[in-house]
Amino acid sequence: MTEPVPDQAAPGPELAGPTDPAGWLTLPDVAERLDVSISKVHQMIRDRELLAVRRDGVRRVPADLVANQTALKHLPGVLNLLSDNGYDDEAALRWLYEPDDTLPGATPAAALSGDQAREVKRRAQALGF
Repeated sequence: MTEPVPDQAAPGPELAGPTDPAGWLTLPDVAERLDVSISKVHQMIRDRELLAVRRDGVRRVPADLVANQTALKHLPGVLNLLSDNGYDDEAALRWLYEPDDTLPGATPAAALSGDQAREVKRRAQALGF
């Protein structure tokens, strides 16, 4: 039996960890939102253009990392920097959603969609030093 595809991002109480996003998209939801094939979504995850983690046995993408019909512009750069610094997908998710009062929106993930995206990239790059 397949999981039903919700029209909106799934709220997170049963899915969320301590620093998880509030909403999730399944991979078919991402494909629909981006108007691409599911194969393209898998490729985007492999290429670190999107971040997907398992929740309740299903790979999911934080909904706020998919802005309208594209992934956030600076997300691939941040994901690659985190990966280069030894962060796996779960660790990258924790870093992106760790509260940070010095950033607008209070998390690096929220700041990625605003004027502070380059600052988030600088901070991710500094992790290697």
